[in-house]
Amino acid sequence: MEADTYDFGVAWEGLYGYSQALRAGDTLYISGQLSHDEAGVFLGAGDFAVQTSTTFANLDRVLKHYGAARTQIVETTVLVRDLRQHFDTLARLHREYFGEHRPTSTVMGVSDLALPDQLVEIGAVVRLDLRP
Repeated sequence: MEADTYDFGVAWEGLYGYSQALRAGDTLYISGQLSHDEAGVFLGAGDFAVQTSTTFANLDRVLKHYGAARTQIVETTVLVRDLRQHFDTLARLHREYFGEHRPTSTVMGVSDLALPDQLVEIGAVVRLDLRP
């Protein structure tokens, strides 16, 4: 089996040495996504809801590349600065993103993330062999 990787082409992929996603067989592992535009410019400084929505949009970009659907996501890992302050907003946006689909999810409060203004990061595991 060969691994297939996907990158956005943003600077930090090469600097840190990682891919946005790696497909191994029918499993897709998606790195923690964050709030940035297609050029890699960070968006939503100080606005947790904007950052979370943009982060989910970047997750959708990865899914689209692989022809996958949100309903094929089996697990999310969510890292949040100031979790107590942002949990209700996170819960609402996570529920809205997935609708009736309910993947497993681990939510962790963290003291810091990669970028100075970053408040949230969301990674996922996708099973491409599940019916969308």
